Amino acid sequence: MSAQIHPTALVDPSAVLGDGVVIGPWAFVGPQCTLGDHVELAARATLERNVILGQRVSIGIGAILGGDPQDLKYRGEETWVDVGDDTSIREYATVNRGTAHSVKTSIGRSCFLMSYVHLAHDCHLGDHIIISNGTQLAGHVTVEDRVTISGLCAVHQFARIGRHAFIGGCSRVSQDVPPFVRAVGNPLKLFGLNSVGLQRGGFDDAVVRELKRAYRLCFRSDLNLSQGVERARDEVELLPEVQQFLDFIDASRRGVGF
Repeated sequence: MSAQIHPTALVDPSAVLGDGVVIGPWAFVGPQCTLGDHVELAARATLERNVILGQRVSIGIGAILGGDPQDLKYRGEETWVDVGDDTSIREYATVNRGTAHSVKTSIGRSCFLMSYVHLAHDCHLGDHIIISNGTQLAGHVTVEDRVTISGLCAVHQFARIGRHAFIGGCSRVSQDVPPFVRAVGNPLKLFGLNSVGLQRGGFDDAVVRELKRAYRLCFRSDLNLSQGVERARDEVELLPEVQQFLDFIDASRRGVGF
């Protein structure tokens, strides 16, 4: 099936278009862009350059992907934006290319980025992530699988958000957020496990129970954080999810001191 390109759209000759691609009015596809099968670009969507879209990706009205990184260290090196299959990026969202630090900005499979979301250079998103309207991620942010970030949040450079975490609306994320937790506020505070997300994710009751024990030792006891992690390793059954929770805290460079 050939691509359907509106007469007003502009497509660079170097672009590669898969089967069934639909490009709307006044859309722009710049040099070295690759669009997988059944990609849809809405009116005035822009792929500036060096953008790779997987299959069945949809880009909303006025969204801009592949712009230069907003980083004073950027010197024009060739960098990319990479978007996985079945991801939807809605109206007026912006995704900048990476820098020499990691070469690309990446978004995984089956993600949903709502209107006016911004991903700065060298952000890396896993799969099945939801980011609500107006949320802004600074450079070098890492978001693991199945995270939900509510609207109007700001995430600081180099912050990490662990898998299955939930961030409430209007939050300022200046430190790392461990996996499986709920967090909200300015300053950000933890409010227990993301119970709804864990239930929807099909986690066993035993896993949830041991995660709760580890969480209480780390964040709801008289122990400091390093003592809580050490005690949890001794007293909690080290299921893979518990191990990941504790390893994430140990590996944090920005701290998780909520």
